[in-house]
This record gives sequence, C-alpha cells and structure tokens, in this order.
Amino acid sequence: MRNAPTILHLDMDAFYASAEQAAKPSLRGKAVVVGGLGPRGVVATASYEARVFGVHSAMPMAQARRLAPNAAYLVPRFGLYREVSEQVMGLLRGLSPLVEPLSLDEAFVDLEAGGVAWDAESARLVGVKLRADIRTVTGLTGSVGLAASKMLAKIASEEAKPDGLVLIEPGTERAMLGPMTVRTLPGVGPATGDHLRRAGITTVEELAEAGEDELVRLLGKAHGHALYAMALARDERPVVAEREAKSVSVEDTYDVDIHDRTRVGMEVQRLADRCVQRLRGAGLSGRTIVLKVRRYDFSTLTRSETLRGPTDDPAVVREAAARLLDSVDTTGGVRLLGVGVSGLADYTQEDLFAQAHVGAGEPVALEQPEAVGAVVSDEPAGEEPAVAERHWRAGHDVRHAEYGHGWVQGSGLGRVTVRFETPDSAPGRVRTFRTDDPNLEPVDPLPLVARRPEAAGAGASGAEESRPEVAVVGSSGGAGESSAVREGSEGGTEESSVARDGASSGTGGPAARAAGSVAVPAGSGAGGADGVDGVDSEDAGPGGQASSVPARRPKSWSGSGGRGATSRP
Repeated sequence: MRNAPTILHLDMDAFYASAEQAAKPSLRGKAVVVGGLGPRGVVATASYEARVFGVHSAMPMAQARRLAPNAAYLVPRFGLYREVSEQVMGLLRGLSPLVEPLSLDEAFVDLEAGGVAWDAESARLVGVKLRADIRTVTGLTGSVGLAASKMLAKIASEEAKPDGLVLIEPGTERAMLGPMTVRTLPGVGPATGDHLRRAGITTVEELAEAGEDELVRLLGKAHGHALYAMALARDERPVVAEREAKSVSVEDTYDVDIHDRTRVGMEVQRLADRCVQRLRGAGLSGRTIVLKVRRYDFSTLTRSETLRGPTDDPAVVREAAARLLDSVDTTGGVRLLGVGVSGLADYTQEDLFAQAHVGAGEPVALEQPEAVGAVVSDEPAGEEPAVAERHWRAGHDVRHAEYGHGWVQGSGLGRVTVRFETPDSAPGRVRTFRTDDPNLEPVDPLPLVARRPEAAGAGASGAEESRPEVAVVGSSGGAGESSAVREGSEGGTEESSVARDGASSGTGGPAARAAGSVAVPAGSGAGGADGVDGVDSEDAGPGGQASSVPARRPKSWSGSGGRGATSRP
C-alpha cells in the first residue's frame, strides 16, 4: 500500500434518480424511484428523498410502492445514463491514464500515475476540482473518497455521501476501520456477516483480534486470509485501466409466465439477436453459447454449448440457443429467459466447420437453483418495439407538435399524460392525450446541462456554487457532526451486459440530500406496467422514516480515535 492517499474513488450520488431529477424540474426535491414498473419489477435506484421511506435498490417494486405511494416511478433511460457516464469518465481520464470503471457511475483513479497528486493536499485539491467539474459538466453530484488503497478509497466515498469528499490520511486506517461493522469490508455480505456474528465478531477490530487462523477456520483459506488482510487495512490491488471481458449476455423477465412453447422459442431467438448485437458492438466474438431459463417455481437452469471456434454470426447463435432450449422442460411456465456468449475473442473464426459444437453429443448442462428475487436484467423487456406499438413508458421523452418537449408521466386506458418541461425550464404543465395522437412522438433525451463551448474545460465556477464539504480522516481539530448512520448493504452493479473480471462489490451508504426546488406534485408513473423488469441495481442504501432530509456534514476521525477536522475548501 502506498504512502500517500492518491487512489481516488468516485461514486455518483443516486445516479439514475439524480439524472431524472435534473432532467425533470417538477421532480427536484421529490421522491423518485427508477426501475421496472411491471408486477415483477425491481428498484434500480431511489433518490435520497425516497430512501427516507425505506426504498432501496434491488427491492421489489411492489414493496417500494407500499412504502412510498406518492413517489414518482420511472422506467430507466439507459441511453441518457450512458451519455452522462461518458462525460464523467472523460473527466476522470483527463486526470490519469489509470481509470478503472466499475459501473456507469463508479470508478477508481490512480492520481499518482497521472502526475496530478503526490501527497494528501494535492490529492484533496484534485478531488475538490473534480467534484466541481462534474457539477458544471453534468449538473449532477458525486462523492469522492481518497486513500492509499482501493478498499479504503471506496469506504471513504461511502462516508462522503451524498455530495462530499473524505480523505483518509495514511497511518490512521486501523483506528478508522476498527469500530466499523464487518459488513463495511468488500466481500462480506449478509451470509458471511451472520456467520461472523454467530462467532461473536461484529466489528472490523474484532475481526483483526480474532486472528488469521480463526478466520481461516470459520471462512475457509482464501476468504479467511483475504478478510484478515482487509481488517488490517492491507490492500495491494492496483488500479487497472482495462479488465478482460468474460461474457456478453441479455435476459428478460416476463410479467406473466410464458407457457406456450412456440412463444418461448421466439423469445430465445429475439434474445440471441440482441446478444449478437452487443457482441458485435463490443468488437468481440465467442465460442460458448449459454441459455438461461428461470421456471415458474424459481428454479434456474443453465445450458451451454461450445463451438469449435469463436463466432459473431447471429444465425449460428440462434441455432445453438434453439438446440439448448430443446433440452429444457418449460411445461410449467417460464418467468425469465437469457442468452449469453462466453469464451470471448477479438476475432471471428472463419473455418467453415467452426459452427459444429464440440463432441458428438449433448450440450454441457449445469443446474443452478438461485435465490428468489435474484432477478437481474440489463434492458427493458420488449424495449425495441415500444415506439411501433405506441407504448408510452413513464419517464421517457416525447415531443408534441404544439406544446413542445415533455416526458410521460403515466399512461393507460388509451390515454397518455405528459408533463411539458425541459432541464432548464420551470416545472411544466400537465396535459393528457390519446395514445395514438399523431402530434405526439418519442424523442431522445435533452442534455442535462446546456451545451456551452466553455463547458468542456469545466471547473472553477462550479466550485464556488457547490461549496463542497471535505472531511479529512486523521487530521487534528474540532469535532465534525454527522446525522447519519452507516449502512451495510452492498451494491454498485452496472447496467451493461458485458460482464468483466474482477469487479469490486460496493458498500451502500446512508445519505440525506438537501433539495432545492419548487414543490410540484410528482407523477406516479401509472400505466407503465410494461417497463423494465429486474434491472440492475445501481446504488443501494435503505433510509429511515422521515418526511424531510437535511444536508449533513461527512464523518471525520482522528488517528487516536477522536474527532477530526472538517474544513471547507
């Protein structure tokens, strides 16, 4: 582990929900929930205003509606999120050649490799400017953690949430980690946490005191060694700019179980085509075709077939997926289907016989019963035909020939309700139209921040406006107050279907957000039942029960266990 806190971890605050609030003036300061709106949909992310009611990512949408019935429920707009993510990642790559994205809204940066930071003060200044630049370029906020290792930088960014910066001074790591729950450490989920609790270990300090031999006995050799090293604040993992792609896949969850075998076959063919589109978009090909089927009883079967060489031919992938489906009994009904390609390569096998699968007989079969509720889908079910069928998804952009740009607040019974406003307008008026109104058409999202020539440089003006608070862990000074309690949930999965090796698991954090907007009732998103089901969770963190959320100052520690100083740059 290096001697200076020059590893930076950036995590955008409630990314999907914050982007929607920035795009929709009437939702600013309101509870917003983004995710699948169908009966089996799950929450992708919730705004901080929604989290105070207990709504968090990966929660079933039906439960979220019970907890926050007056929140605005929107279908994700991944095109917008990717565009904003590219802007943020561009700022990070301007700091260093070593940028390791973990998801659309999260990344590590090695500031020392970029020559922009070499000690605590220079790293802090880089973090302050980065947050100001992000606000200027995207209109959104991000939290920054700075430390001497990736693990500590990520923990620091969670402590900084929302919209803050925490720097951990080298030499203070053990004192800072000691009182924290074991769930703070990467790789400690609910099951491992419960196992350790039964052994009388609940904090990181108790984990270190237990000793390496005891942890190996409790958790096994690999996990025990790794957890003991983390408890001692040891993390030698470097920031890696590129990680090898392991697989490309797509899957859909269906509102109603599919019983018709012909319909199941058609869905598999459609998924195979979508998978190949993503494969080609990434410039890849693959040798192993994988079919995933989750049946009516939540049992999940995975079938795979390996070809003689890599391919990106849609006909070959469709045929292989169809053969795999023949080996699966779907009599009782299917609730989820997925098609993937693994064994990736950056070339395509031209051999005419490459399409023949290995061996003379059966495809490889693996059975993987999975936990109820572990439904993950990377795209809205049936997204492609949405425009042709005139389905209006809650939250998506539209334009009316007379009233201009707006977004769908809800639809149903042959009607669609639209709120007409833009990111830089005042909260807009609501009007209702027939779903087949010829004057109404879907359009692409507008930029969250008006394009200006000087926006590319970003920076100084945003710093004055945001006036970020910075907590320095290990400094001396007065006490810094905190009104939040650390959460232990894990999250931070990306929407992309390209699965990459070595992705870090996150730690969820509590947060409160100061809302500044006109109080206009938010739309409920009614009628969006054919939206995304089971989209990836983006930023977890259940909140408490409260009706308003005050801003907070980030937490601070000193090396001796006392309070550290909180300074405003």
